[in-house]
Amino acid sequence: QVQLVESGGGLVQPGGSLRLSCAASGSIFSINAMGWYRQAPGKQRELVATITSGGITNYVDSVKGRFTVSRDNAKKMVYLQMNSLKPEDTAVYYCNADITVKWTYRQYDYWGQGTQVTVSS
Repeated sequence: QVQLVESGGGLVQPGGSLRLSCAASGSIFSINAMGWYRQAPGKQRELVATITSGGITNYVDSVKGRFTVSRDNAKKMVYLQMNSLKPEDTAVYYCNADITVKWTYRQYDYWGQGTQVTVSS
């Protein structure tokens, strides 16, 4: 079994910063791509940022220059540093990871439970 657990969400004023963390645990052989998605009320879930095991990153245009995704492979963690936050960044943020599990070496897509980020004055 594999789990992804996010932390770091909360309420922040416009222009402020937050750092999200996501820890992977369980029967993990290797972690491939990791990333963050978000879902605002009444909207579809959208990709925010991804990072490969080699550190190659990708961002949705709306967060480029403001958000930074990073990972610590030894700790099996992925982070999202969010700066210059805007009200339109308000959403539930989900951690995602493509993981090869032990024993069967099959690859699966895993999701965290989500953490709320609210940007409001």
